[in-house]
Amino acid sequence: MARLAKSTCTEHPRRIHELTSDFDVEDVWAFRTPGAGPDDFPTMLAAMRTAGGIARQPLPVRLLFAVRWRLGALLGWDDPTAGAGSRVASLRDRLPADLRDAPRGEDNDSMPLKGLYELATESARELDNKTVHTVMHLGWVRGANGDHELRMTVLVKPNGRFGRLYMTAIAPFRYLIVYPALTRKWEQAWRDRDELAAPHGEGGSR
Repeated sequence: MARLAKSTCTEHPRRIHELTSDFDVEDVWAFRTPGAGPDDFPTMLAAMRTAGGIARQPLPVRLLFAVRWRLGALLGWDDPTAGAGSRVASLRDRLPADLRDAPRGEDNDSMPLKGLYELATESARELDNKTVHTVMHLGWVRGANGDHELRMTVLVKPNGRFGRLYMTAIAPFRYLIVYPALTRKWEQAWRDRDELAAPHGEGGSR
């Protein structure tokens, strides 16, 4: 994994730019996928799904999310009336006709992220609550060594001063715990993609 400059978000023409002119780029990360070709983005997404969500992350990550969801429940951060479509409009309302007709991809209920669209080389999901409106964008990009790699861009629109303080407060946890764990999980998913995609009992044993 490598953290990239925020400016790299606009190096490649992406459909997400049409929808997020009022969002700020929070993070851009590159994940190693050795041997990947230009058509392997769906393979990577399938491997990531098979590898599992928060429930299969290391204990520190699970504890962090458990604390976050508990606080959210106690303080009303994640009340359904605070989400996209209630407090603010979902980015689904901004989708042009071709993206509305494209596959959305699976929602991630453990985060919870809602699918916006899923294309041959990019996908996007959103999350909104009383703290921030967030988009997680995944793109498939040719790296410096010629292989393609996964890039994750996190775009945010904080909800006022409280939202900005919230993003500042959680930054150390993202950088020191969540992102390193996510990197290990996703990069391992790529290495194990053939075995993960095989029906039970196939693909060898460990």
